[in-house]
Order: sequence, then C-alpha cells, then structure tokens
Amino acid sequence: LGLKTLTVIEKAVVLIEAAIDKRLDMSNLPLDDIKTYDLLCKGDALGVFQLESSGMRKLLTDMHPEAFSDLIALVALYRPGPLESGMVSDFVNTKHGRMSAKYPLPQLEPILKETYGVIVYQEQVMKIANVLASYSLGDADMLRRAMGKKKPEVMAAEKEKFMAGCEQNQIPTDKAEYIFDLMAKFAGYGFNKSHSAAYALIAYQTAYLKAHYPAQFMAALLSCDMNNTDKVVLYINECREHDIEVMPPDINESGRDFTVVNEQIRFGLAAVKNVGGAALDSIIEEREATGPYRSLADFCNRIDSRRVNRRVIESLIKAGVFDSLGARRSQLFSVLDIAMEQAQAAQRDRLSGQKSLFGILPEAEAAKSVEIKLPDIPEWPDKDKLAAEKETVGFYLSGHPLDSHRHELKMVTTCMLSGLNEFNNQAVRVGGLVKTRKNIISKKGDRMAFITLEDISGVAEIVIFPTVYQVCAELLDSDTPLIIQGKAEAGEQGGKILAEEILSLDEARQRYVESTRVILRSDQVSRKRVEGLKKLILQNHGPCRIDLTLHFDNRGEVDIEIPGDFTVMPSTGFSTAVEEVLGYPAVTYRTKAPELVPRKNGNWQKKGHGN
Repeated sequence: LGLKTLTVIEKAVVLIEAAIDKRLDMSNLPLDDIKTYDLLCKGDALGVFQLESSGMRKLLTDMHPEAFSDLIALVALYRPGPLESGMVSDFVNTKHGRMSAKYPLPQLEPILKETYGVIVYQEQVMKIANVLASYSLGDADMLRRAMGKKKPEVMAAEKEKFMAGCEQNQIPTDKAEYIFDLMAKFAGYGFNKSHSAAYALIAYQTAYLKAHYPAQFMAALLSCDMNNTDKVVLYINECREHDIEVMPPDINESGRDFTVVNEQIRFGLAAVKNVGGAALDSIIEEREATGPYRSLADFCNRIDSRRVNRRVIESLIKAGVFDSLGARRSQLFSVLDIAMEQAQAAQRDRLSGQKSLFGILPEAEAAKSVEIKLPDIPEWPDKDKLAAEKETVGFYLSGHPLDSHRHELKMVTTCMLSGLNEFNNQAVRVGGLVKTRKNIISKKGDRMAFITLEDISGVAEIVIFPTVYQVCAELLDSDTPLIIQGKAEAGEQGGKILAEEILSLDEARQRYVESTRVILRSDQVSRKRVEGLKKLILQNHGPCRIDLTLHFDNRGEVDIEIPGDFTVMPSTGFSTAVEEVLGYPAVTYRTKAPELVPRKNGNWQKKGHGN
C-alpha cells in the first residue's frame, strides 16, 4: 500500500531536523519509550496511524498497551469479527488480571502467551497444527486457508488429518477435537501477524512523533491534509487541546506547507484558495531572493503579475496574509487597484528597457516612493473578517463565531458535528449556528425544514419534521447558538440529525445541566473562600443543584451535603467567578444524557451519551 502516513513521517522528520539540527532515525526508535506508551494509554491518538478512530482510542484506554506486542494485537483485534465475538474483551480482561488465561494443553502456552491465551493471529493457528499434529509449515498454511474459507468437505479432511497427527503425538482425542474446533472458530477472525506488526510499527512511529515533537508532527499532518477542510479543522482543534498555537498564514513567514516557528505552527500559503503553484513559486522565490515584503505596494511591485493576479492577491488579503505588515484588511482592499496599476506601470517600464524614476534612486528612497497612503477607514466587522477567512481557507482562522460560547456549548452537548458518524442511530445533543435553511411543505401539507448547522468542528444537516418545526420555527431565524437533540444518522458525506428538540443555549443550560460540582482543595480551603463561594452561589441562583466535594491530595475525597435551596444557574460566568475566588478551576457540570422519543414504527430506541 502507498501510505500517506509515510509522507507525514518524512515531513515531520524534516521539520524536526530544522528545529534540532539532527535527523531522527525512524527505523531505530526505542520500542519501549515510556512517553509514547503514556500518550497511547490516555487515548491521545488523533492523527496516529490506525489508532485515531474513537473506538480505537477507547480500546487504547481500556487495554493500556505497555509493549510493542500489545500494539500488534490492537491492530489485529480492532475489526468487526473479533469485537463481536468477545475476543477483544477476553484479551483486555486477561491482560489486566480480571480473567485467567486458559491453555487446554501445556504445549499451547508458549504459542498463546503473548496474546493472553487468545488465538489472535493466523500464524498461531499454523504453529498449533505444527506442534500438536506435526504439520509441516506448508501444510499448516493450507489448514489456515481451509479454516478461513470454511469449506465443509475440506475441513472434514483436515480435521481427520489433524486428529491423526495429534494421536501420534499422544494428545487426548477429546482435547484434540476441542482444540481443532477452537482453531476453526478463531481462524475466521485471525489476522496475519506480519501485516499487523508492520502497521503497528508505523502506528508506534507516529505516536512517538506526537509524544516527543507534537508541533512538528501536527504541522506535517496539516500539510498532508490541507485540501481536506474537515481534517484540517479537526487537527487545528487538536492543536488547541495541546496548547499548540496555529498562527494564520503570513506573507513573510509562511512557506508552501505548514511550518513550525518557536513550537508554534505557521499556516502554509498553499492552503489559501485561488493561490496556485505558479503564484506560490513566484511569491516565495522573490522573497528568498531579495528579502521580506514591506507593504502591499512593495509586494505588487516585486512579484510577477503574469503569475500573481488580482484574484490571488484578494484571497491573500482576505486570509490575513498581509496582517503583519501593519495595515488593516479593509485598507489593503481599498488601495489594491492603485497598487496593481502602479506596479504594472513600473513593470512595463522595466520590460521596455526604460529606467523609471525609481531606478536611479537609492533603494531606500525607491521603496519609499512606491508606497501608497492608506485611507483612514475602520477594519471590516469581525463577522465579515471571519466570513472572508472561511471563503479563502475553508474555515475560520483568527477566531470562530462560537468562540465566546465554547464552554457553555461543551456544558450541554454530547458530541461535535464532525463525530456524528460514530453515533449512528443513537441519541445525540449538538450545538451550533444555523448556516443555511430550506423550508419545504411535507406530503401532508405541513411545514418542515432542512438546516445546515455549524460548530467549531464542521457542519451537518439537520432534518426538522413538522411536529418539531411548529415549536421551534422562530428559533431558526436566530443568529445565536442553537442546541439540537435528536437521532444521528451516519452517511458517506458526514452525519445528519433527525431533530427531536431545538432550544436556545440559555434554555438548554436550564433543561440539560443536571448538577454543578465544585471541588474544594483541602490545602487551599479557608473560611474567606468558602464565604466567597456561598455569596457567588446566592448571586447566581438557578435550577441546578450544587454538589460540593472536599479533595485531599493522595488521600481521597469527601462529598459535603449542603441545603437543597442552594442551587445555581450554570454558566461560564459562574465557573470563572468561582475560579477567581478559589484560585483554581473548580467547577464541572454533569449533563443529562439525551433520549429519543420512540416513534410509531418502533425503530428509534432510547439511547444516551452523557458528559
């Protein structure tokens, strides 16, 4: 297989070499690196080859891999057959001592010990036949194939041969028959170990890079997926989770791809729409040859206008590429025509062999002469700036319309829109802004709607049937966040939701937040702080109960019962105020799990995923 991941690794290695002046030898990484296994045990595997799906990340936290052999098994086990058969849970429970490994015969222990008594690999099936029934490895491979295809007549012949071999080796008949049936059962799920080991090695390499060089690794991932907006948004959010700043593209700092500057990621110019390869080459070649661009006028005067046209420059302005030059985007847009006309006139003079006025002046004076006075006009409104960024890059760069609501959305939602496919046919609760809306009339003549909802991770279609539409029609005109509860349906182009309930963010906080927990650290608690907390609770009275917990480092926790009339309105403001009083983040919220209202056809079941 031609793996894109190999390109990611190579790009990361190049970025790391630029940072530490040493090239990593990826083929000789220590396979017992503690930092790498810590990352995997936490399920921090987004971007890690083969291990980044939500299901695999959960399995990582359940299994707690401690050795490379565990990773080989992970790759082999995370498939529908083993997951449905119970093999995976047996493997995990035995690894952690909750079950004992079972070996029907002592001869099986050396073969199955590394997989805790579970037959995981095709090679194990072959080795069992080789040891117990004296099969040659060639014959054992034929047995493996027969078991995989499950042809009755072939299986009958192989069973007879296996039993005869076991009899010669004095294996009890009942044990031999049990083991053959066990092999036949697991051979259908068995995975080629060499294939799994090769994949596990690449998975380990990417996990190692993420653990030790997160900025370079994430920059490499972003470079390889810069044309996939959903992936870029996902990885940028991952960078934020790891406190890695992703800086917008810059005319003097950005390269073609994403790069790393002081452990921060700088956006690549190739990610800006309408900026083709020829324009990029022209911009970067000129910058490397004669130094940084000083202004928009300087840029227009120096680049090749045949390769960098007006459309390219407009996209660069909208994406904020010239922001570091000290001018507002509104100002740059207003003088773009003048800058281009002036530059084209100068270039015509140069092409015709004439020396312009600037050609006989010292360089500093020439640069000064081409400058254009910028009009004193206000910057575009934030909403327009963000819209322009999304138009040219595919998503918001300098912020997001939902940034001020991030914590409150997290308080009441159960998943991001980008992850809907993982909750197929289950109840979810999501939040975002209405991006598009289409009202239609149902076959029965009732009004309903399809909307596109957008959150910080992406977009999804929401289907609003007549009964829900009647209740929420006015809300759909709002430009504030909406919270939507309903049934998720997976699709090739991303998930969608059949809406059951639509509320404003304020209504959702009152409806869905079940309890507010405040943690008091024993080493920092004082009468003054407790009185300050009490005052805040009274000032933020609301419908949500308060749970108070006293925490003792390394010794445990004590829940403190407080009067039932001490209830609060959950909000970011309350969390922030408590943090200011106590001196540390102390508030968490428990959210009610979403439920589906059963429909007449009985297809919808009540399922919930709470926070």
